[in-house]
Amino acid sequence: MVNGENSVGRISYSQISMYNECPYRWKLNYVDKLRVFESNIYLIFGTAMHEVLQTYLEVMYHDSVKNADLLPLEEMLRDKLIEQFKIAEEDDGKAPCTKEDLQEFFQDGVDILDFFRKKRADYFSKRSYKLMGCEVPIDFNLKNNIKIVGYLDIVILDEITNTIKIYDIKTSTRGWNKWQKKDENKTQQLLLYKQFYSKQYNHPIDKIEVEYFIVKRKLWEEAMFPQKRVQKFSPASGKPSMNKVNTRLLNFIDNAFTEQGEHKNDMKATPSKKSCKWCEFRKTEYCSVGI
Repeated sequence: MVNGENSVGRISYSQISMYNECPYRWKLNYVDKLRVFESNIYLIFGTAMHEVLQTYLEVMYHDSVKNADLLPLEEMLRDKLIEQFKIAEEDDGKAPCTKEDLQEFFQDGVDILDFFRKKRADYFSKRSYKLMGCEVPIDFNLKNNIKIVGYLDIVILDEITNTIKIYDIKTSTRGWNKWQKKDENKTQQLLLYKQFYSKQYNHPIDKIEVEYFIVKRKLWEEAMFPQKRVQKFSPASGKPSMNKVNTRLLNFIDNAFTEQGEHKNDMKATPSKKSCKWCEFRKTEYCSVGI
C-alpha cells in the first residue's frame, strides 16, 4: 500500500524524524515517492488502543466517570483490533499478522485496560480539568511555503491554573528504557507540538506541559518490585531543549526544500546501525550503502 502523506508543502514530525536519521531515505520516500507501507500487529494494536482510551476519556470528561467505567472496554478493543486487521488485510492484500498474534495482543490489551480502569484516578482526574479534545489538529504555516500538520492524542486544561497538558499515547512492549528516553528523535515530537499549539490556539507557552503516556503490553517476570502497566515520561522542555528542536526543524526546511517549498533532490545517505536497522531500502536496488 502506498502511503498518502507526501504532498509538497506539508510536513509531519515523521518526515522530520526520518530526515534526521537519513536524508536519503527521506528523499526516496517523499521526493521519489517510493514510500511503501505495510501494516503490522504493532500498528494495529496501537491504533486500537488509542481509540479505546480516547473514547473512555471523552465519556469520562463529557459525561461521567461512572458511565466511562461502564464502557465495555475489552469488547471495544476486540472490535477495533478486528476492524484494523480487516482494513490492513484489504489494503495490503495479505494478513498483517497471524490470528495467534492478534489473540496475544488482545489479551495484553485487556490487561492494560483492566489496570487503567482500576488506576485511572492516578493519571486523569475530573476535578478542575476539562478535556479540550482528542486528535486535536495542528496545522501551522512555516517558512518557504511549508506547513506542519499533526494531531495531538489528548489535550486537557486545568481550569484553575490555566495550564494545558498535551498527552501522546505510546504503546510499548515493556516501556521506555533510559536509551529511548534519551532518543531526541523519539521525544522531540511533543516539544514541537507544544510550540505550535501555543501559536495556533493562542495559549501561553509557559502554560503548556507535555507527557508521553506509555502503556506496556508485558511486565518483567520475577520482578522484585510492583509493576505498572502505565509509564509516564515528560521530556525536558526548557529553552535549551526548545532551541534544539527548532534548529532541527529549520535545518530540515532549509536543506530539504527550496524557498518556493519544492523538494530538493541532492540528499546523501547517512548509514549507521541505528538508522539502517528498520530502513525499507536497505540492501535493495535503491541503496547500496546501508549497514
